[in-house]
Amino acid sequence: MKKWMAGIDTTVLSMAGLRFLSASIELTAAIIMLLLNDVKKAVAVNAVLAMVGPLIFIATMTIGLLSLTDELSFSKLLFIGIGVGFILLGIYK
Repeated sequence: MKKWMAGIDTTVLSMAGLRFLSASIELTAAIIMLLLNDVKKAVAVNAVLAMVGPLIFIATMTIGLLSLTDELSFSKLLFIGIGVGFILLGIYK
């Protein structure tokens, strides 16, 4: 098991860790919704999740892009950044 973990890139490990954190938050929110058993409170919990998702997305993309800065040209990084911006614009508009 230790050899397997030693072979994983730290950037990938941190990105996956953020996704595990996101999944844990989502699962916890679902359980809270079930325990509250009220539509208004469930909508409030869901509103908090609407903020958490994009934050995790931005953090994960930032970690990945910072890791790739040596391998990609500035123009490619700019296009990726614009694409991420369009995704966020599509979510919020």
